[in-house]
Amino acid sequence: MGQPRTRGLMARARRALLSALVTAALVTPLAGAARPEIPAPPPATTLSTPGLPSVYAANRKNAAEAARMAAAHGDAHRAAAVRALAAPSRRLLAFDGRGAGQATEVLGDLAHAEHIAVLVPGSDTSLDTYARFHRAAAALSADLTHRAAPGTRVAVVAWLGYETPATVSTTVTTPTRADEAAPRLRALVRRLRTEAPAAHLSLLCHSYGSVVCGRAAPGLDADDIALVGSPGTGADSAAALHTRARIWAARGSEDWVAHVPHMRADLFGATVGFGADPVSAAFGARVFDAADAGHSGYFTPGSAALAHLARITLDDPSEATRG
Repeated sequence: MGQPRTRGLMARARRALLSALVTAALVTPLAGAARPEIPAPPPATTLSTPGLPSVYAANRKNAAEAARMAAAHGDAHRAAAVRALAAPSRRLLAFDGRGAGQATEVLGDLAHAEHIAVLVPGSDTSLDTYARFHRAAAALSADLTHRAAPGTRVAVVAWLGYETPATVSTTVTTPTRADEAAPRLRALVRRLRTEAPAAHLSLLCHSYGSVVCGRAAPGLDADDIALVGSPGTGADSAAALHTRARIWAARGSEDWVAHVPHMRADLFGATVGFGADPVSAAFGARVFDAADAGHSGYFTPGSAALAHLARITLDDPSEATRG
């Protein structure tokens, strides 16, 4: 009897917190939290750099300099996080150590990939927490490698290409950061189509990242868009995303985002909320099984959610919808 009662109390507490955040978003000016500036060099100029290996090398060099500057500034945590990205084994398609930081990392052989998955992260993802995001990308890469037919080439792109909102903030209840991120995600997809024009391309969008994908979706040259742990996309239906991509959605039974109110309102010059629930029948997405995944559990090795995300990436939709 104690465990169900505890879960009920926790669920009510989460709902109360979420309601408080929505209320705060309606009455609080939408201003970003101040953060002590960590010195870092401007991003490397790679537009005219020939070949992916040279691009990777230029961005690793930039990351190494950012790590040195962060250490000199006294921020050991940032220095260590960025120093890991500068390791010779890492493939950085883009890197910017300024502010919260941004990075686009490739796992696998992008130039020859037949299947590419782009991971779009949600709130609280920055260079300081990048190791967590990298673990998700590495888990997907390992599952794809295990699951793909012999000789099939796959690549995972971990895209931290925007300033994500904090989970406990007013910003996370509005599409402002997603609107800023959408053009950047579109630019990444165009670049990937240039690097690997024949590849099957999937966007795997977690939490607030699904809002970003929803904003970027119209006309996007992707084959699949999967929404996991999504609070909504800002669209009322999959058809309203106006994309040729197949739209998938999943939510684990232990994911607290199920308690987020599925509403959208325009008040005081700001849009609050993200509308329809992507896993509802009315939304019209292809719903797949995420079993008992919690909000941070969709890329857990061995999980049902990760298996289905890998199948979507490998263009095996019949397997993804079973179970």
